[in-house]
Amino acid sequence: MKDRFMLLPDWAFLDALLNWMGHGLLDLAWWQVLLITLGMTHITIASVTIYLHRHSAHRALDLHPVAAHFFRFWLWLTTAQVTKEWTAIHRKHHAKCEREGDPHSPVIFGIKTVFWTGAELYRAEAKNKETLSRYGHNTPTDWLERHVYTPRSAWGVALMLIIDVALFGFLGLSVWAVQMMWIPVTAAGIINGIGHWWGYRNFEAQDASTNISPWGILIGGEELHNNHHTYPTSAKLSVKPYEFDIGWMYITIMQALGLASVKKTPPRLAYGDVRPVADEKTLEALIANRYEVMASYARNVRAVMQQEASKLAIDPGTLQAAKRWLHRDTAKVPVAALAQLSQARAASPVLDKMVQMREELAQIWLNTSHSREQLAADLQAWCRRAEESGIAALRDFSVKLRAVRVAVA
Repeated sequence: MKDRFMLLPDWAFLDALLNWMGHGLLDLAWWQVLLITLGMTHITIASVTIYLHRHSAHRALDLHPVAAHFFRFWLWLTTAQVTKEWTAIHRKHHAKCEREGDPHSPVIFGIKTVFWTGAELYRAEAKNKETLSRYGHNTPTDWLERHVYTPRSAWGVALMLIIDVALFGFLGLSVWAVQMMWIPVTAAGIINGIGHWWGYRNFEAQDASTNISPWGILIGGEELHNNHHTYPTSAKLSVKPYEFDIGWMYITIMQALGLASVKKTPPRLAYGDVRPVADEKTLEALIANRYEVMASYARNVRAVMQQEASKLAIDPGTLQAAKRWLHRDTAKVPVAALAQLSQARAASPVLDKMVQMREELAQIWLNTSHSREQLAADLQAWCRRAEESGIAALRDFSVKLRAVRVAVA
């Protein structure tokens, strides 16, 4: 009989085991676990935006080896991301943006596909060896990358699962699930999807990119996506006084600690005295800040559109299309709206002149075969035509253009 009781389980041990399974080694309340989970996912977001995006893909900053390896290790644990794959796919996205070959454009695949299955689009492109070969240069090739991070990328997230369960018990399964979903939802879905579909635009960049929010906090500053596509090699994504890029805040702290070195930030448009004529300095400032200049021109087109709206003898549908699209580059206008814009321009010589002059201004920096002197002469001729057009908005814009300067850092 005594031997039989010896076979009974150790109740103290079972109680300790059940307590650990229920609460984990840290024995935290649910709200404490939630805060830690959000903290860990934010570190993951910071790792993606600082290391993968701004450092690896765009070389906008250099990282100290200690910082770079921390980010690599953390991403291995929490995302199974391979640096070369992420870098190559993102570079291809910029090279082919909104065109055939873009790995994850809503313009190509549709917003629903990119938002809900963006991670699958990424995984499919990661198998494209031509993409990795062409766009994956200057990424880590050390022993750890060759033997651990790339061939055994799944080991990291498996280790993270063990750590989460050990620390938080059964609740650790939920913590791990949130970690695994975080990047597919925020980066693949929200940034790659909504960031090319809905939001506001500071600049008339050559794609459909938008800023989702002026406060880039939850996704590390990546919410400022139009700013990024305008100045892709900038380490700083905020450009307006009301915008905040938390990723840039972290970078400045790291730079102060000697862990990062910023290579490039967005150019700043400045104004001085109005020059008698546009010269090569004006041309230099115009080209450096062409997206901001064109955004300012677009605001002028919208203002003139509002003034002309009551005078246009066109149907309401055509008027609405003109208000929505007339200030945009022709390449960004839906084919279905082009005929309506033609009607609006035909009904208003002022609007027609505004659009025509916008196209001529943009052509100046596209004439790459022209000498610097010829481009300056082209700009002078443009300003002269604008100021002699009889259109107040064009005249005022040209005068302001003759005052632009390249800001001194």
